[in-house]
Amino acid sequence: MTKNSAQPLLEIEHLVKHFGLKSPGIFGRSRGTVHALNDVSFAIQKGETLAIVGESGCGKSTLARVITGLHQPDFGQITYAGKNLRQNIQMIFQDPFASLNPRLTIGDIIAEPLIIHKLGTPAERQKRIEEVLESVSLQKSDAQKYPHQFSGGQRQRIAIARALISEPELIIADEPLSALDVSIQSQILNLLMKIKAARELTYLFISHDLASVAHIADRVIVMYLGQIVESGDCESIFNNPIHPYTQALILAAPAIGIGKRQKSTLIVGESASPLAPPTGCFYHPRCPKSLDSCGIEAPTLSPALGENNSHLVACPIALNDRNLTVS
Repeated sequence: MTKNSAQPLLEIEHLVKHFGLKSPGIFGRSRGTVHALNDVSFAIQKGETLAIVGESGCGKSTLARVITGLHQPDFGQITYAGKNLRQNIQMIFQDPFASLNPRLTIGDIIAEPLIIHKLGTPAERQKRIEEVLESVSLQKSDAQKYPHQFSGGQRQRIAIARALISEPELIIADEPLSALDVSIQSQILNLLMKIKAARELTYLFISHDLASVAHIADRVIVMYLGQIVESGDCESIFNNPIHPYTQALILAAPAIGIGKRQKSTLIVGESASPLAPPTGCFYHPRCPKSLDSCGIEAPTLSPALGENNSHLVACPIALNDRNLTVS
């Protein structure tokens, strides 16, 4: 990982998280280990939007849950610039209905972070609830209602209000658009961007929707089977993808104005199981550029030729091909 000269707001170093699987029953036998995160390192600078992209099962959501403390890492270090990580990092979950307690009013749901961190008097909390509801285009009176009385888009606005209530510095948005109707997704995306600018927030935006990522992100990290395979600024990743997996993801994304996916020949077969990841490069069984050496030695993130050190690629074959093309 190449470090920015500025002190990062959040720094992840060599993060590893594995989950043991057991057969059903009290005396269930071990069924193996899910390799969810494998030596993941990166940093987030204050004020930027860093996007994490990849197929389902690549470790994006596990990463979010480890950072927020919902899972404990097996190895690695999470360094936060502030003193109170739990108060200053909040999360927006994928399913707004599942993340909201149906037995609580919206006001009680939004107030939970204030109560947990013992912030403000009851009167101050009430005022704060009204302010955040208005900031996400909801009414003050909505605080007395229950989650089932709102649409999916409104529930996601409520989830955003809950994340904002404790005035965090960093918000982790874990697939915040995927459970919403397409017609609502752009509204929520624009709301997130508006709030970020107004409150000078930092975002970790997790998504498989590359169109949304291209619209909101400053930098992009591409993950495959719990590993980072490419990272760089948004323009560089989308205009000049180098890793074969990144190229395949971009080719497979719906084309704007066409409404259907382009046919990609870069991805062959199914993703390997995180229960038994391949040796060497995890992507090599599906990669059209794969050589025998790819199944032996695991690649490391290296700077791309002609790019600054912020564009890193874990594929010596692709980097060598690019070097030959440039020269």
